[in-house]
Amino acid sequence: MNGGPGFQLRGEAAQRVAGSAAAVSVALIVTGLVLSYVDRQLVPASVTGWTVTNVSSQVVNVAVPVAGFVLASRRAENRIGWLFLVAGLAIGLSGFASAYALHALIVHHGSLPGGRLSAWLASWIWVISVAMLTLLFLLFPTGRLRSPRWRPAAWFVGGVLTLTAAVGLVIATRLWAHPLVTSPGNPGGLAASLLLMTSFLISAALLVSVTALVVRFAKSSGEERLQLKWCAAAALVVAVVFVAQNWVNSAAVNVLQSLAFVCLWTAIAMAVLKYRLYDIDRIISRTLAYAIVTGLLVGLYAGLVLLATRVLTFHTPVAVAAATLAAAALFSPLRRRVQQVVDRRFNRARYDADRTVAAFAARLKDEVGLDTIRRDLAGTVHNALEPAHVSVWISQRD
Repeated sequence: MNGGPGFQLRGEAAQRVAGSAAAVSVALIVTGLVLSYVDRQLVPASVTGWTVTNVSSQVVNVAVPVAGFVLASRRAENRIGWLFLVAGLAIGLSGFASAYALHALIVHHGSLPGGRLSAWLASWIWVISVAMLTLLFLLFPTGRLRSPRWRPAAWFVGGVLTLTAAVGLVIATRLWAHPLVTSPGNPGGLAASLLLMTSFLISAALLVSVTALVVRFAKSSGEERLQLKWCAAAALVVAVVFVAQNWVNSAAVNVLQSLAFVCLWTAIAMAVLKYRLYDIDRIISRTLAYAIVTGLLVGLYAGLVLLATRVLTFHTPVAVAAATLAAAALFSPLRRRVQQVVDRRFNRARYDADRTVAAFAARLKDEVGLDTIRRDLAGTVHNALEPAHVSVWISQRD
């Protein structure tokens, strides 16, 4: 009898701690943005960080502590939520400390206390956020390692990130006298060698975590496989946008990258909470179908415009109108055909269910026996939906 209230008290305490950490993180991020906005005209935007890319990144970073609060308050036993919260605090401290140091040391020198301390903190605190998110992939979705054999990998990841934080502390301490004059990212001599080494080690740690996630996915089944599918689908979106950014480095693509990370954090939260878990196959099939249809129609549109203007010598407005009408007319039949092909491969359950229902509808046209129809209907519902129980109620009328 005492166990129930105690568990509830721990749940309430976890919710209070998670709410406080998330609120502090959001407040730090917002305050850092406000300081950057205030100083945007006094120093170059590249220094203040008041650019479309940086602002969108900071706004998107709010999703990290929010996701942590939702997960930690509802799944307090799962470490994923707490990793999000620690990462959110590190992100908030990094953004606020950077903006505060710039305001205190350059914009209005000596107007605020602790400017050098803030610059020192901003130069290495970001490592904690990278560490937490790296561990997140290693522990997703259960909050635990898949097996004790992965403990060396966890120790390696933890050791690499601890070493990286120590290197950041050493470099920040060496630059204490001039924290913003000499960039911590480009020091010379031994510090540059240390930074190069730690960047390779961080890449190796990320690779180990992603490998653990891939192995877990390959050997998973049931609900865990669906949870990992949510993460994999969102990670694919991030990867596609990242590749696009390498080819088209524009503010719009940078904003899309920030939104892709929001999708990733949201997908992870939904997977841990098991919210609408079984919709992932439908989402994947619809996304692939619309992407394929869009690519085909864009290619068709461009081909028709080129054919009409270069070969048939139509006027450009007429060619554009004709290509648009052709693409619009082909959209629905092409989408249906592509959707069937994609469902057959990526959403097999829905594809089989649709075929089962279509076969039942065809048999129903020639069937007149009530008992036969009832048995056939119950069998079709069972095969299509796999419910725990099926019953058919027939109204008796005179």
